[in-house]
Amino acid sequence: MSLLHLSFYSAFTLSGLGLAFHRTHLISALLCLESMMLSMYLALSIWPIENQATSSTLVPVLMLAFSACEAGAGLAMLVASTRTHGSDHLHNLNLLQC
Repeated sequence: MSLLHLSFYSAFTLSGLGLAFHRTHLISALLCLESMMLSMYLALSIWPIENQATSSTLVPVLMLAFSACEAGAGLAMLVASTRTHGSDHLHNLNLLQC
């Protein structure tokens, strides 16, 4: 495994661990999700260059589009929860009260 692959795997793993263990604010969860998507985007961008495969060069662009939609939906949820509950703490959000 090269140093480049190790850095992508470690960035994804650290983002996943941050998402699992630091769940106090919605904005920190969204930042962890965005860093996971960024590491996946970089890995998918480097992969066709390493394998000389031109057929899979569209995949990173599609994933970047879905990542932008996910970020927009996450920020909309952040604004909506802040307006209704007064803060972005995740312990204030309860699905049973909706």
